[in-house]
Amino acid sequence: MLGGISIWQLLIVFVIVILVFGTKKLRNLGGDLGGAVKGFKNAINDDSKKEEKAEEQPSITLEEKDATFDSPVEKQSAEKQAADKQKDQ
Repeated sequence: MLGGISIWQLLIVFVIVILVFGTKKLRNLGGDLGGAVKGFKNAINDDSKKEEKAEEQPSITLEEKDATFDSPVEKQSAEKQAADKQKDQ
């Protein structure tokens, strides 16, 4: 193999890494890396579940919001929030 890494070169690098760091530190590093990957997957799944719940909830139209507000300031605030929500989507 020209320019490639052979199995023997990988084996030598692996042995040097074990000698430098030791098996205990490598085991801890592997456990930490595994925990980080598991936490990342859980966060991704939680976000997708939250998005699904948000899609399932019925959205309130501006006409329905108009009926629930007493002052024009509340109405304007609700309209602005609805417009911001539309921009985000």
